[in-house]
Amino acid sequence: MGWKFVLNRIGYGLLVLFGVASLVFFLFTVLPGDPARMMLGQRADISSIEAINKELGRDKPIAMQYLLFLNDASPLAVYQSKQTKNTFYYDQLKYGKKIALSPQIQGWQIVLKKPYLRNSYQSKQSVASILAIAFPKTLLLAAVSMTFALIVGMFLGILNALVNKGWFDKLLFAISTLGMSLPSFFAAMIIAWLFAFVLKEYTGLNLYGSLYEVDDFGEGKHLALKNLILPAFTLGIRPLAIIIELTKNALEETLVADYIRTARAKGLNTWQIIWRHALKNALNPIITTISGWFASLLAGAVFVEYVFDWKGMGLVIVNAIEKYDFPVLMGTVLFIAGLLVLVNILVDLLYRFIDPRVKYE
Repeated sequence: MGWKFVLNRIGYGLLVLFGVASLVFFLFTVLPGDPARMMLGQRADISSIEAINKELGRDKPIAMQYLLFLNDASPLAVYQSKQTKNTFYYDQLKYGKKIALSPQIQGWQIVLKKPYLRNSYQSKQSVASILAIAFPKTLLLAAVSMTFALIVGMFLGILNALVNKGWFDKLLFAISTLGMSLPSFFAAMIIAWLFAFVLKEYTGLNLYGSLYEVDDFGEGKHLALKNLILPAFTLGIRPLAIIIELTKNALEETLVADYIRTARAKGLNTWQIIWRHALKNALNPIITTISGWFASLLAGAVFVEYVFDWKGMGLVIVNAIEKYDFPVLMGTVLFIAGLLVLVNILVDLLYRFIDPRVKYE
């Protein structure tokens, strides 16, 4: 099953997360801005500022803050269970339930817990709960965008491989070039202006909107899937362009192989050959693109969600930047990094099932 490969990939993933966590901590620690003053506003005084900094752990040396941050963010951690004044004391109200993995040695114990990403400086709400509300909306937006790009892109790529001359080929090449070169924020503004303002009478689409809308007189909420159309289309333009070109190039290489000529000699028609033989062997670069572009979708979602007021992780990031809400930014970056590491590992494992020629070792 290639367990050595799987363990190596997990190990590399953990090293990546360690590097990201370290970079995030030191980057946001040295940035200007006093969280205590931002939280207290006009009511700030020296004693209140000191009390807030002590509560946030900012009164401790940088090295101690760093170790505590890594310990809190990791699901596998070491805590003190007896000494309540210890920096690493396990406060169940803050960290939640734990699973003990070792016996206590002078109160110290290795535990398994949920990652603790601190609390927002502004709302005092836990970062985990903020992400739990925002991430499903961003995931839905990214999934719909990638599904649209995959289905339409592969279909157009197949047609382009079969009809690779004339105006159709030039049209798809122009669409691909434009899609790859158009920045997300610019595309979002153009599409929002065109379809939600100029052509609103015909499209019926809104410039702003979330997944759920409040009914008239505020009596309840209803699902508003039409608000997903414009941001999903905008976010899917760039991967669509890439998938068209990849599908075309991969199929053109595959269709000249010996086994394709054998399939034609057996009397299979073009679509049977593509569906049963050629497409399956051309999927590897497409799968690589999907996993790679997942990161771009999350990055592009920051601009797209801001333009369309889609209340996902992109909007959370923008609001946190505006308000210098460092725990929210740090938690969001770590969450996205962990998600990308997981996706890349799953894609590597998926190669083996799609193409038997790929070996883990």
